[in-house]
Amino acid sequence: MAKVVKLEPISRETTVNTNDNLLSALLDSELHVLKECGGRGMCATCHVYIKEGMESLSPITKREQRTLEVITTANATSRLACQARVLGPGVVVELPSGMYINAVEDIESLIGRRAEQDILHPLDGRVLVEAGKLITRTMITQLKDTQVKVSEYLANTSDA
Repeated sequence: MAKVVKLEPISRETTVNTNDNLLSALLDSELHVLKECGGRGMCATCHVYIKEGMESLSPITKREQRTLEVITTANATSRLACQARVLGPGVVVELPSGMYINAVEDIESLIGRRAEQDILHPLDGRVLVEAGKLITRTMITQLKDTQVKVSEYLANTSDA
C-alpha cells in the first residue's frame, strides 16, 4: 500500500510504496539526487532530514550510521534516503539546502561564476563553495580527487 511523503521546503507530496526507500520518492518527484555510491549508503548525496515520522521509517543500519557520522551537516534527524524505507504514514522530509555537483564537467562550466546556492561535497556534505562566492578552478582538483577516492572505495567494498 502506498504512503504519502511530504517534501519540504518545496511543499510537494509524493507517494511511496510500503517498504520502498525515500530515494525513490525523491527521484519520482524529479529531484536531482546523485546517488554517487549507487544507493549503497556510503555517500552524502541523498542525505535528508526527517521533520516528522521518523518512527514510520526502517531503523538505521550500521552502515548508514557510519556514513551519517562523517556527514558534517548531519544531526539527530538525518537519514540517507537510499537506506530509509517507508513503513508507515506521516513522513515529512526536509531536503538540505545546496547542491551536489555530478561531475567535474559540471563545475568546469561554472568557473568564474558565483554559486547560486551552496555547492556540497558528495562524500561528507560539507560546503565546498558558499552561495554567492566565486567558483574557482581549484574546485576541479578537489572533485577529481574525490571521484578517484569514491571509485577506489566502492571497488574495494562489498554490500555485506
